Amino acid sequence: MQSAGSAGEFYTPRAVTDFMAQMIRPVIGEKMADFACGTGGFIISWLKALESQKKTVEDRVAFDTSVYGIEKKQFPYMLCVTNLLLHDIDTPRIYHDNSLLKDVLDYTEDDQFDVVLMNPPYGGSEKTEVKNHFPSDLASSETADLFMSVIMYRLKQNGRAAVILPDGFLFGTDNAKVAIKKKLLSEYNLHTVIRMPHSVFAPYTSITTNILFFDRTGSTKETWFYRLDMPDGYKNFSKTKPMKVEHFAPAIEWWNDRKEISEDGFDKAKKYTVQELADRNYNIDLCGYPHEEEEILPPKELIQQYQEKRASLNADIDRILAEITNILGINVEE
Repeated sequence: MQSAGSAGEFYTPRAVTDFMAQMIRPVIGEKMADFACGTGGFIISWLKALESQKKTVEDRVAFDTSVYGIEKKQFPYMLCVTNLLLHDIDTPRIYHDNSLLKDVLDYTEDDQFDVVLMNPPYGGSEKTEVKNHFPSDLASSETADLFMSVIMYRLKQNGRAAVILPDGFLFGTDNAKVAIKKKLLSEYNLHTVIRMPHSVFAPYTSITTNILFFDRTGSTKETWFYRLDMPDGYKNFSKTKPMKVEHFAPAIEWWNDRKEISEDGFDKAKKYTVQELADRNYNIDLCGYPHEEEEILPPKELIQQYQEKRASLNADIDRILAEITNILGINVEE
């Protein structure tokens, strides 16, 4: 499993999948999907959260048929099927396929789900022709961005989603990322972003990640950001000291009684209107970690982070120059 990182695939700690399944509040009869399901962590957490609702034979049938997964790699695909068989799902609807190889505009209501729970691969690379399956404005070279488009097109009306994305998605202002975030905020309700502490995915990657909770109930009016701090006594998570579900207790307590929180002059929890997010050119890197220690990343991650930040800065510079030339009435093409 350790080598999966080279394809941008990082296996999500059980504490994180359990938290996300708990916050999405499953209901018996709903269909849930993970379009890059790995060994099935999200699916198992969903089934665990749904278990107590099995009361009748019909409930049992609904429970057994409530999950759907796609995994493109042979080994995790086999492990996922085995995992579900061991959890008494006799006919797992898990498919050995690549979710990015179908035109997103071809999806119909029959391809949509009530709930999507997933951690898309990020930092991985797909063949150039994969972009052809997406509208030109959404065609990014970053796998996580492409999966966000797939999720949006495959989420049912009134459906709910919880998705893990790297910091680069939040701060990125290149054309594709801005277009994806515009679509997300104008057509979906991005109600909550949970900023997760660093090293959650140790030892796979040091990239800092976030959980985006959104639903398809209309456009976003306001978005809450909440920073989950490292628990007392921890400097880093590791294989021997992994993240535990109880570490999410402060986030759950806040979730049920939301208020803005400021600590040492820095925002820990804050609500932003969609207009405020648009005014930031969709750089939604908010309520971040104020006292980050400098961390030496592996070369590949360091280069990737540098490229993302450079693309974001270039996009900002282009936008500002366009505004200036427009104000001055200069036609650059003359």
